[in-house]
Parts: sequence; C-alpha cells; structure tokens
Amino acid sequence: MSAEMIGILGIVALLLLLALKMWVGAALAVVGFVGILILKNFSVAMTVLGTAPFNNINSYSFTVIPLFTLMGTVIAETTMGVDLYAAVKAWLGRFRGGLSSATVVACGILGAICGSSNTGVMIMSRIALPEMEANNYDESFACGCTAAGAPLALLIPPSMGFMMYGIITENPIGVLFMSGIGVGVLQIILYCILIWVLCKIHPEYGPQGPKSTSAQRMKTLVKVIPILLLMVLVLGGIYLGWFTTTEAGAIGAFGSIVLSIIFRQCKLKNLYKAFKDTAILIGMIFFLMASTYIFVQFMSMSHLPAMLAKFVSGLQVPQWTIAIALVLLYFILGMFLPEIPMLVLTMPVLYPALKSIGFDPIWLGCFIVKLMALGSISPPVGMTVYTMSGVTKKPVEKIFKGVLPFIIMDVAILALMIVFPQLATFIPNHMK
Repeated sequence: MSAEMIGILGIVALLLLLALKMWVGAALAVVGFVGILILKNFSVAMTVLGTAPFNNINSYSFTVIPLFTLMGTVIAETTMGVDLYAAVKAWLGRFRGGLSSATVVACGILGAICGSSNTGVMIMSRIALPEMEANNYDESFACGCTAAGAPLALLIPPSMGFMMYGIITENPIGVLFMSGIGVGVLQIILYCILIWVLCKIHPEYGPQGPKSTSAQRMKTLVKVIPILLLMVLVLGGIYLGWFTTTEAGAIGAFGSIVLSIIFRQCKLKNLYKAFKDTAILIGMIFFLMASTYIFVQFMSMSHLPAMLAKFVSGLQVPQWTIAIALVLLYFILGMFLPEIPMLVLTMPVLYPALKSIGFDPIWLGCFIVKLMALGSISPPVGMTVYTMSGVTKKPVEKIFKGVLPFIIMDVAILALMIVFPQLATFIPNHMK
C-alpha cells in the first residue's frame, strides 16, 4: 500500500474517531502515532511522539495565546459587557430593530476585546436577549441576532482563529489580525442593514426603541471609554509597529486587570477565576496543538499534502473555483466539527496545496477564519448555537431558524471576499 493511501486512510480513521466522540486532541495524537508506526517503525513513532510537540510548542510565538486569553477571561468577569451593551443601545436603540443592531455591534466590540465567540454569546445572551424580549421582539429573530453576532469574535482581532492559523501555517499573527478588521466591520454593517430591512418587512420582528437624550448617550459612553482605549492601543500598536503581537497581548492582559481594579469591577475571587479559566483553556489548546504536530508529521511522511498540491496545481481552474470548493468543504465540516478543530484538521493538508497555486496566505487566512465563523452557526452542530441554547434554555431549532438570514448574508460576504480580495488585504498591505 502506498504512503499516500495510508495518509488517506489516516484521515478517514480520524473522522471515524471524531464521529465516535473521541476528543479531537486525542484523536489527532492516536492517528498520527499509529500512522507513523505503519509508515516507519516503532522507534520513529516514539521519537516523534516525544519530540515533535515540544520542539514546535517551545516557541515565543505561542505566548500570544495565553496573554490574549487572559485578557478575555478577565473582562468576562467584569460588568464591562453590560456597560458596552448599554452604550450601543443608547445610540442605536431608537431605530427599527435597533436593539438587535446594538447586539450585533456590541458583539463585534466585545469580540475585539475578548477574542472568544463563546464568551460573547454567553454575555450577550444574558444581557441583550432579555432586553429584546422585554421590548416585544420576535423570540427566534432575537436569538438569531445574538447567535449570529457572537462569531464576529473570530474575525475581529484578537482572534483565536487567526492565532491558530498563524501558528500552524507560520504566517505573522499581527498581519492576520489586521486582515480581519475590514471584513469584520463590513459584516457588522451588512448585518445591521439586514436587520433594518427584515424589521421593515416584518414589523413584529423588532419595533423601534425609545430615544435617548444626548446626555444619556454621553453618560453611557463615558463608562466604556477606558476599555475602548485599551482596544485601540492594542490593535493600533500592532498596526503602527509599536510592539509585536505578543507584546500587545501582554499590554492587553495587564491593562484589563488594571482597569478592572481601578473601576472596582473585579474582586480577588473573580481574578482567581479568570486565571483558573485561562489555565484550563490554555491546557486544552496546547494539548490540541501538541497533537496537531504529531498528526502533521504523519501527513508529511505520507506525502499526501505534496500529492494534493500537485493535483490541485494541475487542475488548471480559476482560483475562485477552488475558493467555492473551500466554502462547500467548510460548510459541510461545520455541520459536524467545532471551528478550531476544523482548522487544525484541514490546514496541515490543504495549506501547502493552496499556497502552491498562488493563494495569498493572508487573504486565505481571513477567508478560512470567516468560514470557521460561518461553521459555528451552521446546522446541525453550530457550536455557538448550542452554547446559546445551554445558557438561555431556548430550543436549538428556534435559534437555527433565527440565524438562517444571517447565514445567507455570510455567504454573500464570502462572495464579496472572492471578488474583492482587498477587503482582507488592504489594511495588512499598509501596516508599518
């Protein structure tokens, strides 16, 4: 049996293990180890098992993950999410469907602060959803807006999706962060337009909210200025080249702790919980990455990525055709896998092939992360939807019904990215 066929059987075995509910990190490690054992021998398999994870994770670039994660967990323990939603609601609530638009905008800003779609959906489900229900919004529509807005955290930096893509493909994380800003802002604008149109056609979806005075708007804005300034400092510093992505993460983590103490929004027990949650999340992520490098070694020895690269480069088809194929692939995978395992499973195999036919690595990273965001709300296993259902006790079917218009809009955004790649590359090309 050829090495390439063993590689293909390894991917099939991995999918079967995932279907049997084995944890992704364990499945990657098992398949990688057994695959190397078959291709080489026991000695080589043990050597890879003992050295590949450490040699790859023992890198300065990996420190960016715990730093930005700590920033997000600290903010999640404060009332900053409540203050943020109150500020956006004061400015947008008076429009038709304004509370839904405020939810989307707040999710985007919250994503730029904490970088986690799960954190965003948990916070907004507790804050925004009751507010919309109290103002007679359609329940399914309100759920859909909240669930669809949360994955903006994957696009707007700091994003775990960009960090993982950058580490796996060895592309600069700071540049990848900047690629998500244009697409993320476009998505917020298009979502708000979609909400306004839907509420215009179906007034029962979302009525106009009460108007706020200028004084009320300014009062709510003052409360969120410090955290917005921290966000601008972190992202602006990366864009202007003042500090590296890791240094930005350190500033963000330290700044969030300082702000939470100064404004008395975080007690000692909350800080302890934030550090504990960070340690648990980082342990899970690093185990996943360690297993990924074992699997990557197996893929390399099987020569499957090289064969795929040769096959794809010989197709002689336009890049947009390959991009559409990627949309279909990730949409299907998103039905069964969470977003990060999706990335970890596909990039070691697909990236060399896509790079060999001329895909811009930065545009590709933004495109893949956008596909991950779409996958997180796609039926039947959209993880963001299930997280929201767990928090709110709302039926999953009702939430999926609400996100359907936003899934259609996401597909339109992907089409715009294919036609206008500058949406993702314009800001990175002007970085200092």
